[in-house]
Amino acid sequence: MSDLLLILVTGLGLGALYFVAASGLSLIYGLMGVLNFAHGAFMTAGAYAAWLTMGALPTGWPVAGRLVVGVLVAVAVGGLVGLVVEVVLIRPLYRRHIQQVLVTVGLSLAGVAAAQGVWGADPRPVDKPAWMSSTTDVLGARLPNDRLIYLLVALALFGGLLALLHLTRLGLVIRAGVENRTMVEALGIDVHRTFTLVFAIGGGAAGLAGVLYSQYAGTVSPAQGGSLLIFAFIVVVIGGMGSLTGTAVAAVVVGLVQQLANYYAATGVGDLSVVLLLALVLLLRPTSLKGATA
Repeated sequence: MSDLLLILVTGLGLGALYFVAASGLSLIYGLMGVLNFAHGAFMTAGAYAAWLTMGALPTGWPVAGRLVVGVLVAVAVGGLVGLVVEVVLIRPLYRRHIQQVLVTVGLSLAGVAAAQGVWGADPRPVDKPAWMSSTTDVLGARLPNDRLIYLLVALALFGGLLALLHLTRLGLVIRAGVENRTMVEALGIDVHRTFTLVFAIGGGAAGLAGVLYSQYAGTVSPAQGGSLLIFAFIVVVIGGMGSLTGTAVAAVVVGLVQQLANYYAATGVGDLSVVLLLALVLLLRPTSLKGATA
């Protein structure tokens, strides 16, 4: 019983990490129709921003305090990178999807090369708060505390994004602009500015995911963003392109399948199981788990 509880909690924690990584990707595609392959570069930028910030702060500060500041900086950096990319590269290419893919893939490769050129290709260790490195005893199972943090962050992000889209004027403008951009512009609303803000929000979520993944791995490296991006894309495709709720459900399923396969089969089988799950969903239900935006 304790082993099963441990697997379920770690699987949910991993799924929460995947959701944070995939949420910005799903948001940008669902509301703007942009398939952003540079999302991994945004996550890498956030991870390195947090790592550099934590290293620059006084060592007398507690690790948890430096991590909180690092997270804030990572979100800001991710949002800024997303804003600049949308204005400079994506805005001239709306409705030109092939060019968007080529540009974002090129940006992703350039981001990895730039990080390797500045900090090298070797992973760099990151500081982790002692509490996140320890466990909590629940019903005889030693549950990792960091997975609980990932769950709380993912739930807060999911609730915040849903509230933004359905309970605010900005969310109304975003959804209206997706349905009929010409009509919204006729009302005097700057849709381009609104979409830039959406891209910045997606970039901020990616920066947050980069920090969480560096804490999960214990290191930061140029290739981390690309590795996490693969699972983020799988989650988004299974959950339905552009569906935030579907993305959340798919992230939980993917995390649980991966952990259960790794435990009951063999280490490494989890990744294969996720790919097989993707193929199965596409074969049996091509529209994925949920097709509506949000």
